[in-house]
Amino acid sequence: MATLVTFHAHPDDECISCGGVMRKAADEGHRVVLVVATRGELGEVQDGFLADGEELWTRRVLETHAAADILGVSRVEFLGYQDSGMMGDPTNDGPDTFWQASVEEAANRLAAILTQESADVLTIYDDNGGYGHPDHIQVHRVGARAAELAGTPRVYQATVNRDEMRRRMAEARAAGDESFGPPEDIEMGKPEIELTAAVDVTKYLDTKRAAMRAHASQIAEDSFFLAIPDEGFAMAFGTEYFIRAGQGAGITETDIMEGL
Repeated sequence: MATLVTFHAHPDDECISCGGVMRKAADEGHRVVLVVATRGELGEVQDGFLADGEELWTRRVLETHAAADILGVSRVEFLGYQDSGMMGDPTNDGPDTFWQASVEEAANRLAAILTQESADVLTIYDDNGGYGHPDHIQVHRVGARAAELAGTPRVYQATVNRDEMRRRMAEARAAGDESFGPPEDIEMGKPEIELTAAVDVTKYLDTKRAAMRAHASQIAEDSFFLAIPDEGFAMAFGTEYFIRAGQGAGITETDIMEGL
C-alpha cells in the first residue's frame, strides 16, 4: 500500500480534476489524503441556499468531507488560508489569502503532512494553475516546494489536454453548435506534447459525478457538470491528465500509482 496526497486550492476542485485517480487509488488499497489550501470563502452561492446566519465556508467544509467519503479519502486537511478570488480581483491583496502567502511558509505546512504520511505521490496543478486562478498557481508553487522539503518522490501536475479540448470544440462547431467560441481561443491546460500521463477513469465516472453533486453550494443540478449527458460527461471527464517533470515529452504513463 502506498499513500497519495492530492493538494487543491478550494473545495470541489478535487473531484473535478482528480476525482477519478483518487477513487481508483482507494479501491486499489492505497491511502488517499486530501489537502485543501482554502475553505472557498469567495465561492458564489444561490440566494436562499444557506440557512440564516450560515457562512459559506462552513457549508463548503462539510461538502468537502462528504465528497471525500465518496472518493475514498482517509484524511482531509485544510491549510487555513483564505480564498483569493479570481485573478485581478481586489481580494487578491488580502493579507491572509493564499495568493499572498509566503511560498516557503505554506510549503512547510504541506511538507509536514507529506512527512507525517510518508507520501509516495503528490498531485498539484500545472504552472498556470490550469486556467490562471491565483490560488491554483500558488498550489503549483507551494506543492512543488513542499515535495522538495519532504522528499516526496513522485509529483504529478494535474492539467487539461488543451489540444483535445480544441479538437472537440472544433467538431462541435462544425456540427452546427455555436455555443463555443473559436477553439484557438482556448488557453486552458497544456498542449498535448507536454503531457506525460493519461489515466482512464471511465470506471469511476458515476463516483466522480456523485462527488461533484456533494458540492451542492457550487455545483448546481443545472450546472454543466451535472446537466451534461452521460456521453458528454465521459468525453470531458473520463481521462485525467498529468505532467510529471523529468519524464520527457509525450504520454508514457497511464497510472500515477503504478508499481507502488
